[in-house]
Amino acid sequence: MVTMSRRTAQPARPASCPCGLPAAYDACCGRYHSGALAAPTAEALMRSRYSAFVKGDASYLLRTWHPRTRPGRLDLDPGTRWTGLEILGTVDGSAFHTTGVVEFRASYRGGALRERSRFERVDGAWVYVDGEFPEQ
Repeated sequence: MVTMSRRTAQPARPASCPCGLPAAYDACCGRYHSGALAAPTAEALMRSRYSAFVKGDASYLLRTWHPRTRPGRLDLDPGTRWTGLEILGTVDGSAFHTTGVVEFRASYRGGALRERSRFERVDGAWVYVDGEFPEQ
């Protein structure tokens, strides 16, 4: 006698966030993109900005850019396929600081971008100021 088992459908697990953390997008960077919360650290803001590049969310990128250095507009290349984020180091940038630095490597199909980004708090919220590109 052959016994057949019946498989029950499992609910689909939400994909992990593009920033590389294991949480689902909505529970991770999505809550910052929606405006429900502000990123609590410079690293969280950097991760959410990477996710915004992945999602093509130019308005979030502009909203989280320091007013002093923010461009008038931002045209994202829809052909760029971001493939991963690696945090290489952080300096300050916690709830107890007013400035922070996050160095990261963002990979895309065909290459990688390494940046040392500077962040400041403006009216209590972390914003991206600018970055420099150290040698790979």
